[in-house]
Amino acid sequence: MSTKLPAYASMAERGWYYTFRSYGLIVLFFLMIPLVVIVPLSFNASPYFTFTHKMLTLNPAGYSIQWYIKFFTDPVWLKAVKNSFIIAPIATLIATTLGTLAALGLTRPRMPLRTTITSLLILPMIVPLIITATAMFFFFSDLHIVNTYVGIIIAHSILGVPFVVITVTATLDGLDPQYYRAALSLGASPARAFFKVTMPLVLPGIISGALFAFMTSFDEVVIVLFIAGPDQKTLPLQMWTNLRYTIDPTILSVATLILILGITLLGGLELVRRRAERLRGIKP
Repeated sequence: MSTKLPAYASMAERGWYYTFRSYGLIVLFFLMIPLVVIVPLSFNASPYFTFTHKMLTLNPAGYSIQWYIKFFTDPVWLKAVKNSFIIAPIATLIATTLGTLAALGLTRPRMPLRTTITSLLILPMIVPLIITATAMFFFFSDLHIVNTYVGIIIAHSILGVPFVVITVTATLDGLDPQYYRAALSLGASPARAFFKVTMPLVLPGIISGALFAFMTSFDEVVIVLFIAGPDQKTLPLQMWTNLRYTIDPTILSVATLILILGITLLGGLELVRRRAERLRGIKP
């Protein structure tokens, strides 16, 4: 759909058009400025969170990669990275599987109590994390899975399911059921029709939900504070610990790397989305 203003638009419509876009640019500016600032500060040669005179004058002596070197050589940071890349992918896989199955059930024409079930599934997204973390701590204590990888993975899976349910449900609602029925009429089994016809078309929704579930798990710190032990300290928890006790620009270098990871994942998601549009005959 074209976003250009039509030639017949009135003065009020033109005013709203430019006002809305100007407001959007201002919001984008305030959202992006903190992200832009941390990147050059992560190359600061001084152990401070400020732009030095040498940095402002673009003097090479004011820039250094020492904080990145410290991050990649410090066993404490590397342990946190290892934990994050163990917990987040497993939690994402579980959340994506459960969320996709739930979305398939919720989009059936004769699904009973659809609204109630949907509300329960997205509840972890609505309830404050401190309440969720407290409840999980007492419940997981009875199961003896506090201070274990299993407990953190289950907790992060619960947080990721709502994102998958919402994105996959929205994708399935916009999918024409005639594709699936046509496959069945041509002799395909229900399973084959789903994996060969429905799955490729809803794949962007599944990947979107998986991406949100992954980043939720990768960035989560509140629940980890309650459930994780010293051996399960994740990257966000290590950043929080360093921010409290040993402030140095290593945190900024970690934040920059996480920012690059997020941009890379979003770029991959956009490629998948465009591919799905081509499969459905939709022009970008």
